[in-house]
Amino acid sequence: MILLAIDTAGADCAAAVYDSGRGIVLAEQTETIGKGHAERLMSLIDAVMAEAGLKLAAVERVAVVIGPGSFTGIRVGVAAARGLALALGVKAVGVSTLAVIAAEALERRGDADDRPVIAVMDAKRDELYLQAFASSGAVLSPPTVASMEEAKDLAAAYPGAELAGSGSCLLSQSADPGGADRFPIRLVARLGVSSTDQPKPLYLRGPDVRPQEGFAVARI
Repeated sequence: MILLAIDTAGADCAAAVYDSGRGIVLAEQTETIGKGHAERLMSLIDAVMAEAGLKLAAVERVAVVIGPGSFTGIRVGVAAARGLALALGVKAVGVSTLAVIAAEALERRGDADDRPVIAVMDAKRDELYLQAFASSGAVLSPPTVASMEEAKDLAAAYPGAELAGSGSCLLSQSADPGGADRFPIRLVARLGVSSTDQPKPLYLRGPDVRPQEGFAVARI
């Protein structure tokens, strides 16, 4: 299966073409732009399709990062994924940012490490987004937004769990500041193969900013 993965949920605008049959990324590009995802995304998609040597019509599934993250960016990505899937007559699926953070943490481990991982993102307003995953990647808890104290209580349910993501230093009270969350597009693609989530924004709370407008999906 040829899968197109896209991410506009954070500072990056990214796209990748993934061949699930061979388990390889055929092409990927990531640009850290901060804003302006709506204007850049389709050009990036065209670029990765060209690099992969495929027409857009070859895409059999579209995977999109659904959040939590930038409200503006999430709307852009979800609108693009839905539009492309409709035009191509294929399925679109969602991949959460928390799942990507957990997948990256698990990828760095040795096989003997069977601790659960809690993906934690700084949600600002003295709140955190978090979700627990087993060492297999299976979901242990639903994604949620919580105050610091509530988050500590939730994390306490998984003693010894690894904390990953920008909010991990806040939850562990580490002196080292957490960096901005990044969502490697190759992992988005891999997770998109088996995802059953709808391509629907996962906001978890109300918006902080107004969405971008005027996004249009290019003709196929």
